[in-house]
Order: sequence, then C-alpha cells, then structure tokens
Amino acid sequence: MIKTPFTLHCRKRVLPRHLQTKRNNCNTTTTSSSSSWNTQLRELAKECQYQKALNLYRQMLLSNSTPNAFTFPFALKSCAALSLLTSGQLLHSQLLKTGCQSDPFVQTALISMYCKCSSLQSARKVFDESPPRRLTVCHNALISGYTQNHQLESAVLLFCQMRLADVSVNAVTMLGLIRGCMVPVHLVFGMSLHCFSLKCGLDSDLSVGNCLVTMYVKCGSVELARKLFDMMPEKGLITWNAMISGYAQNGLATHVLDLYQEMEFSSVQPDPVTLVGVLSSCANLGAQNFGNEVEHKIECNGFGVNLFLKNSLINMHARCGNLVKARAIFDSMLEKNLVSWTAIIGGYGMHGQGEIAVQLFDEMIRRGIKPDGAVFVSVLSACSHAGLTDRGLDYFTAMERNYVLQPGCEHYSCVVDLLGRAGRLKEARVLIESMPVEPDGAVWGALLGACKIHKNVKLAELAFDRVIKLEPTNIGYYVLLSNTYSEVENSEGILRVRVMMRERRLKKDPGYSYVEYKKRTHLFVAGDRSHPQTEKIYTMLGKLEDLVKEQSESKKNEELISGMGVHSERLAIAFAILNTEVGMEILVIKNLRVCGDCHLFIKLVSKIVDRRFVVRDTTRFHHFENGVCSCNDYW
Repeated sequence: MIKTPFTLHCRKRVLPRHLQTKRNNCNTTTTSSSSSWNTQLRELAKECQYQKALNLYRQMLLSNSTPNAFTFPFALKSCAALSLLTSGQLLHSQLLKTGCQSDPFVQTALISMYCKCSSLQSARKVFDESPPRRLTVCHNALISGYTQNHQLESAVLLFCQMRLADVSVNAVTMLGLIRGCMVPVHLVFGMSLHCFSLKCGLDSDLSVGNCLVTMYVKCGSVELARKLFDMMPEKGLITWNAMISGYAQNGLATHVLDLYQEMEFSSVQPDPVTLVGVLSSCANLGAQNFGNEVEHKIECNGFGVNLFLKNSLINMHARCGNLVKARAIFDSMLEKNLVSWTAIIGGYGMHGQGEIAVQLFDEMIRRGIKPDGAVFVSVLSACSHAGLTDRGLDYFTAMERNYVLQPGCEHYSCVVDLLGRAGRLKEARVLIESMPVEPDGAVWGALLGACKIHKNVKLAELAFDRVIKLEPTNIGYYVLLSNTYSEVENSEGILRVRVMMRERRLKKDPGYSYVEYKKRTHLFVAGDRSHPQTEKIYTMLGKLEDLVKEQSESKKNEELISGMGVHSERLAIAFAILNTEVGMEILVIKNLRVCGDCHLFIKLVSKIVDRRFVVRDTTRFHHFENGVCSCNDYW
C-alpha cells in the first residue's frame, strides 16, 4: 500500500493551499448528502471548471459530508487538469482511509492523475497494487500516461502484457498507443497499429480514424493520410480538420483550398481550427480573393473575436500584399498577444518598411510583452530588408543580454544577410565562424547571396562549398553561384556549375507567376502561350519593351531588357495592364526569386505607365513605383 504523503487529521484536516478556505465561507448546509455533492462535482468537472470543483470538494469536507467512490474521480480529474500533484497525493491518502481504493473508476482516476502530473512511478505503483484481475480501463489509463510522457516503449510493453493476460482491447487502447507515434521514427509501429485496428474492427471508430490521419500527416506521410481519409465512411469536423491541418503543415497549400471546398460541398460547417489552416494556405499562395471569402465566413459564423483567427487574418492580408488591411485588423484588436505583434512586424518587414516594423517592436516592449525567438526573427529580417544595419545588430545583442534568449541559426542567417547588405562580408564570415551552433544552409546561403550582390567570387565559392554539403539538392544555391559568375562575366565558372548540376541530375524548378483578376487566378510560365489572350499579351509586352528601350539610359540595360522577354512575371504584368483600369495597383505572385533582368524591366515600366506594381517573390515584396523598387536593388 502507498504511504500517505501528508498527515491527515479527522478533526483538523491539513490541506494544501488549493484546498484551504475559511470555515465561515463554506456552504452552511451540513445535511447535504454525498450524492448531492457528487452531482455538483461532476457538473463542474464536465464543464472544465476544475478550481471550482476543488473548492466545492473542500466545502464538502468542511460540511462533514463523507466522500465516496463517486466523489474521488471528479476531484482527482480536477487535480490532474491543474497539475496539482500535492493535492492529488492528499486525495489519495483520503480515499485510502475511506476504503475506495479498490473501485476501478477510482483506480483509473488515480493512475491518470499521477501520469498527468508526470509521476509515472506512482502511477505504476497504483496499477501494480490494484486487484489481480485488472480491467481494460486501468491498462488504458497507464498506456495513455506512458505515451503522454514520451515513454512509448513502456506503453508497448504494457500493451503486450495486456494481450498475454487476455485483457480486452478497445478504441481507447488504440488511441493511447497511436498518440505515441506522432513522429516519423515511430511511423512503422504506427502502421502496425493501423493494421491491428483493421484486424480487430476498431478502425470503424471515428476517433481511431481521426487519430490515424493525424499520425500519418505528422509523420509526413500525407498520401497515406489522404488515402485513409478517403476510405473513411464517416467524416466529422475533426476528420476534416486533421487532413486540412496536415496539408497546411506540410506546405501543400493548394490541396488545403481544394479540400476546404470539398468540405463545404459536404455541408460540414468549419470551425476556427479549420479556418486557421485555410488562411495560412491563402497566405502562402497569395490567394487574396479566397482569403477575403474566408474572412467573410468568419464574420458570418460569429468567429470575429477569435484571437487565433485575427492573427491569421493579419498574416494573410500582409502576405497577400494588403498591408493596410492587415494593420487595420491589428489596430482594431482589443486583445493582442505576442503572435499578433509578430505577425504585423513580420508583415511590415517583408514589405520593406523596416522603420515601422522596429517602431512596432519597440512599442511591444514598452507594453511589457516579453519577446521570443520568433518575433526576433521578424524584426531582424525587417532590419535586413530595410538596410537598418546598426539597429539590427543592437537587437541581436539584446536577445541574449536583455532577454536571455539563445540565438538560433535563423537569427544568425538574418544578421549575416544584414551585414551582407551593408557590404560587411568579412564581418559576416567572422560571425559565422564564431557561432556556438553549427551553421545551417540558410546561414551559408545568406552569405552566398551577399557575395552575389557584391561580386565577391572567392567568398561565394567558399560559402557554396559549405552550403552544398548541407543541402546538396537545393537548386537555388547553384543558381546563386552561377549568377555570381555571371556578374563578373566568368563563363568558365558558369559552365562548371551547369556541369555539376547535370552530373547531379538537378533541374531548376519551373518559374511561374500569377495575378488574380475577377476572382480568377491567371497563371503564366516562361514563354507561355496557353492563355486565351496570348496574342494581346505578347503585343502589349512588345510595346512595353520598345518603350523601355527608348527610355533606357545605357546599351547594357537595353540588352538586359530584351534578352529575357518571356519570363513569367513579364507576361503577368502585361496581362494585368491589359485588363485593369489605369492607375490601379497590380499584384503579382512569383514562386521563385525575381531575376535581375525582370526587376529592371518592371522598374522602368512602372515609370513609363505610371503604375504601382507589387511583386512577391520567395524572399520579400517588391514595391515598384516611378522607376524605383522598395528593395533598393538588394534582394
């Protein structure tokens, strides 16, 4: 028998602070039966009002009512939910004195309480001291406890013992085990559990199916998750959310929007969890019209005050080019958390408005909100995009000095980019070599990008050698090195890169650009002639190139402008000019980094046609207006 953790006196009970109160605050009705107290306890626990449940239990004791086997499970559940191990131990002592320890529901509640309070040794002791004929619920409680505490091996061993002892297995058993297989290293065992569920007919349980879908997507096996999803005869909201969130987490934004539309056709109403995943995908794709429709749905469904959705809307509008709307939502929020500030700071940063981003960061600090690593990435990136070198370095130093935050590779890559923009390549290299952690591909890639801008071939080759060892199949780094050679007219270097790519069977991802017009997405690839307006588009593009050549100040610029006439972003620009009203801003989304030739072309076109062009590539937003780009030709 477990020793009583605390001394308990019948007349004067010694209780922890959570169970203490003044006697004159108690319910004065001392004749209430245990049944009445238990009913109230059950309702409070059911409504997740755990502190109130413990307060009620305390009143029950002070009213001289005796707790019984129906009382303790609700009180123990409340201690578990609040992680009050000491209070739970005291309840254990009390139930031993009342002789309730043999009740299976009490045993299960005890095991669960100890597991949720990370006291697995005590949980196992309760399990081992329970009657020889242990019930399924006790096994399930301990199996779930093991997986919750990342001890899958112990959970599997207990499951095997359970099978040998001929204890029946149910859906709850499977849920406890499957939840321990949410990382790729445990996927094979998770698949074996899936097979076992099929064999035992437990796969028809909706909760088991939902858990298996979640397991597959968290392990990166999205195709297996979708196959299971399609085979499920019944799909609840949780099922749809699991698949939508899985696609979103794995970067499959187009699949998210397609599946969301299927969900709508199935007459399943979304909840905030659904819509957060959809908004995230709209942000990734730059699907502004789709995002606006989701925003309307949020208002119609009464989710407008949901903080998670507000934060997602800020991110969506900022990444879809509508920074004004993002700021309006931010300013209208009565409650703002760290994620809200991170989203709006990141939004201004990616649009090149670093001054406003740092003002917001400083305002956040003044309001007493403690920054984390994510918001420092946003503000450092903002400083980099805006060329605020000294300000960015100050923030980097403050991370560890003022906030005891250890910078990670993502922070170092921002600072390398920051120094690189300022031409301080030697300092950037010294910083990398002094890093307390191993530099990753993003760090060396930032240095490589800086070398390209400043035409430092020797350092670029060093950075390339390092980064290619870490990410040998990342085509972007080969392109950066090739472009560096191109900047200094080193044809031999360009040829070496091409040979290297051919030997490694690497191909550059096809570039594409798209614009939204009249609620339709018009997508273009290089040399595209599939659009219904192809002839008009190419005619417009030819006129634009002729006008740009007339305005060009150098022969080299003329060559650059005419040499890449059919890149996707040029076709998108020509289409948008053809179809939109004079003076209207044009937003183009591109899947790759915009090339230097097209960057120059769009700058000059913006001056000639008196239009504002906003182009989002993989690194940032470019705002072209009157012949100037917000990136100051560094991206």
